[in-house]
Amino acid sequence: MTDSWATFGADLHLEPVGGTGLRSGLMEALREAVRSGRLAPGTRLPSSRALAADLGIARNTVADAYAELVAEGWLTARQGSGTRVAQRSAPRRADPVAARTRPARPRTGHSLKAGSPDVSSFPRTAWLRAARKALTAAPDEVFDYGDPRGRVELRTVLAEYLARSRGVYADPERIVICSGFVHGLMLLGTVLRGRRVRELAVESYGLDLHRDLITSTGLAAPCLELDHLGSRTGELTAMRGTGAVLLTPAHQFPTGVPLHPDRRAAAVDWARSTGGLVLEDDYDGEFRYDRQPVGALQGLDPERIVYFGTASKSLAPALRLGWMVLPRGLVAEVLEAKGPSDWMSGTLDQLTLAEFIASGAYDRHVRSMRLRYRRRRDQLVAALAERAPGIEVSGIAAGLHAVLELPPGTERSVVQAAFQGLRLEGLATYRHPGAPAGRDALVIGYGSPSESAWAGALDALCRVLP
Repeated sequence: MTDSWATFGADLHLEPVGGTGLRSGLMEALREAVRSGRLAPGTRLPSSRALAADLGIARNTVADAYAELVAEGWLTARQGSGTRVAQRSAPRRADPVAARTRPARPRTGHSLKAGSPDVSSFPRTAWLRAARKALTAAPDEVFDYGDPRGRVELRTVLAEYLARSRGVYADPERIVICSGFVHGLMLLGTVLRGRRVRELAVESYGLDLHRDLITSTGLAAPCLELDHLGSRTGELTAMRGTGAVLLTPAHQFPTGVPLHPDRRAAAVDWARSTGGLVLEDDYDGEFRYDRQPVGALQGLDPERIVYFGTASKSLAPALRLGWMVLPRGLVAEVLEAKGPSDWMSGTLDQLTLAEFIASGAYDRHVRSMRLRYRRRRDQLVAALAERAPGIEVSGIAAGLHAVLELPPGTERSVVQAAFQGLRLEGLATYRHPGAPAGRDALVIGYGSPSESAWAGALDALCRVLP
């Protein structure tokens, strides 16, 4: 990247940020120029075409950087006025007496909690392009009440996408759009309760939010133990009151263990012999790094397995878009549970996602993020090998988190030591109340920090490890 804008006519030098991509480096350089006052409020910036030519980079890279900085409030863009530095009020000087007496605010620090993607990498420009195209082509009926199953455009492209990418047997008629996994689980809990099911088994490590939601529908949530081969699904036959089981077979959350093929078969055999249901949470099945992704369990028996997918990990939780691929005999009951008060998720976002997938933008984004997350995973492993060689890492073949084994009795002290500047969670946080005490470990979410924050978060982690 060249370091000046010759055609802009201003002697403005941008210091590229080392170790970042072109777009991230350009964005940080522009932020620094605004912060330092070298770019005054109201200053008009060169067009994306002119700046791209001066810097020797693609125009789309500059356009994407401009668009994101506009969204963040650093720049403004108006037709006919170009792109300008936003007007920003000068910070008000603190009263010197108040400054001496008011306690300092605690630092926010870095977050390495599992379960979140890097939301700073949301593809704003591509999403906006898909939204504009979808809205332009949308028929008038889109703005009225619609099919409680969700828009057929989205269900159609999802059926094709899930079949080729996850091995899911799906057609649009057995897909129901929901507002994320929690919403879908709530609907299934209501249906199971209506079928007089008493228990929905869960894995011995998982989210307490899911357990609480299950019990709130009137079902018990006994735990199914797991080990290095995944959940012990062969033990389901001894759980007499259980009519369904919730599994994360591709990448167990949070231990990261894929369900062994024999245990996948055992789960399906149990469902067939008892009439039970397997609820498959495929929360991050698209992010596998070292070999081809493990296919969805649902393909083994579509009439006994409910498949859950979501855009929360691949795009952003804020979209509130998820989907269920249901056995045919369950569709009507789920739609009834969805009810007249919640017929559908936001139609315009559904149409945008449908266009985003159909255009190939979704595949491109997933591939890009897969490379980014894999790089972070590799950096995590390398940093631990250098700075904490006694720490064993597991669950890293896929997903957005890793498990760091700790010496016995140290989990709580490490989490407490990190509290001031680093948010992370121990493995015990996810243990079912009915499960025996397990090993000491940390669950590290390496997906959530932004690109600019990742290095600092990794350094902070290494400093608190024993």
